Amino acid sequence: MTGTDRYCVMGHPIAHSRSPWIHARFAALTGELLGYDAQLVALDGFAAAVRQFANAGGRGCNITIPFKHEAAQLADTRSERVAQAGAANTLVLAGGRIHADNTDGLGLVADIEQGAGVPLAGRDVLLIGAGGAAAGALAPLLARAPRRLAVCNRTQARAEALVARHLDLAKLSNTELFALDQKAPEADFDVIINATSSSLAGGGIPVPASVLRPGSLACDMMYGAAAQGFLDWATQHGARARDGLGMLVQQAAESFLLWRGVRPPAGQVLGELRALLAS
Repeated sequence: MTGTDRYCVMGHPIAHSRSPWIHARFAALTGELLGYDAQLVALDGFAAAVRQFANAGGRGCNITIPFKHEAAQLADTRSERVAQAGAANTLVLAGGRIHADNTDGLGLVADIEQGAGVPLAGRDVLLIGAGGAAAGALAPLLARAPRRLAVCNRTQARAEALVARHLDLAKLSNTELFALDQKAPEADFDVIINATSSSLAGGGIPVPASVLRPGSLACDMMYGAAAQGFLDWATQHGARARDGLGMLVQQAAESFLLWRGVRPPAGQVLGELRALLAS
């Protein structure tokens, strides 16, 4: 990568990541000169890995499971999205300082509304999970003014804490925001978003099928084999299933814009990626 600006994605696990391919296409299509790779980071070595990458001339990082909360804490400065979520998926490295932002929610909203063609305004939305991915998504979801937005998590106290941090935003959008019992939610929704990492560990579906309405949009933030169980479950119960590939490309485009000041053609790259994976 001599002569190019260096970027990477850090996570554990990381071998499944399509981010290097996506950013390589963004660079090729925009004429930006950069290199981007995936780095497997030890569970206790995240801060050291970021500093080592920065000291070696790295310009920015995407952050995935399980380091998004730690990335927010590590930064010297944080965007409003990070301050609200307590989690970051994008780091900008410059002048020996670390700036944190979160593009997950922007990517999710863009994929739901543009990719799936489902406007969120006035809808009933269920967000499953209360970790870094869910935290990054909640504020952008609220900004689209759904009618109701429920958060459920295996540990209900974490869902309640996430809801509490976002109540002021919910009031601004006139959205009813609340936490639900994951095992017995007793409600159904237009849009269901799985933001848990249970599928990576071979876990089951985190909620009962009663959360689905006929024709509901069921989105998993994962993609590939990790999302297949959730997608199959949704389809079997009459919902429209959508994996996280569109969200991945859209959030990557937002990160690329932060780093390079250029918005790449996300729609074109998503089409190319889906064709590649289907071949």
